[in-house]
Amino acid sequence: MATDLGTAERTITGLDALDLADRTATPRGARVWAAAWPKVLALGLAVGLWQVVVWSGWRPEYILPAPATVAAALVDLVRTGGFWSSVVNTAGRALSGYSIAIAIGLVLGVAVARIRVLRAAIGSMITALQTMPSIAWFPLAIVLFQLSEQAILFVVVLGAAPSIANGVIAGVDYVPPLLLRAGRNIGARGWRLYRYVIGPASLPHIVSGLKQGWAFCWRSLMAGELLVIIPGRPAVGTSLEQHRGLSEYPEMMADMIVILVIGLLVDAVFGAADRAVRTRWGITENR
Repeated sequence: MATDLGTAERTITGLDALDLADRTATPRGARVWAAAWPKVLALGLAVGLWQVVVWSGWRPEYILPAPATVAAALVDLVRTGGFWSSVVNTAGRALSGYSIAIAIGLVLGVAVARIRVLRAAIGSMITALQTMPSIAWFPLAIVLFQLSEQAILFVVVLGAAPSIANGVIAGVDYVPPLLLRAGRNIGARGWRLYRYVIGPASLPHIVSGLKQGWAFCWRSLMAGELLVIIPGRPAVGTSLEQHRGLSEYPEMMADMIVILVIGLLVDAVFGAADRAVRTRWGITENR
């Protein structure tokens, strides 16, 4: 058993080495530019459209500021110490809630996927929870935990965990029966079957579920920081609401850009993980 699995792992490692050799044949600068220019073009088009709308006079410029005005406000915002405290607090909440959601989602997903009674009992409930808007949980969260960190964490976990669980369930469901039989024939049983067969085969769906779970986590967190303002705990969402209340619209839009950029950076991490999984599976070529 151990010998067979070791041989398989060495074979995969050898294939990865061949993939790496193919990757290094293409200049790194060309690969970076090929990945970057569509994003730069999309950004330029978005900023250009924004400027055209401002020039059209659809709304007064003090309500809908120009890109240059917002860019100046963003620079000023980044230079303040309170900005980084807000980013750190928001990132800490996101990591805490997302980590708990991963633990719950993975355990729940595996249990529901492998236990028929459990699937019949709560399988559809997980999907129902996933489709429920996160904002709808806040009245209950505030009743249970008052205006506190726990209220925000409660909604973040409820927003992210069902998506992660559904990703695990889909991954386990789509493992080919032939692959399971092959694993059992070489002696994979119990946790070894999950470690060497079901886990790797489910990985594309699991990564997709993790990515979707992060999206729900981030949306839930921003909604929470808009609604639950905790004194002495600055946050990006809280800053957004405060600037709106003070009619500081350039600063408000600068906060929105910060939220967007953080989301894009995390999405890039998941994108890299997804490409690595697809490459390992031979679904896409390295570029």
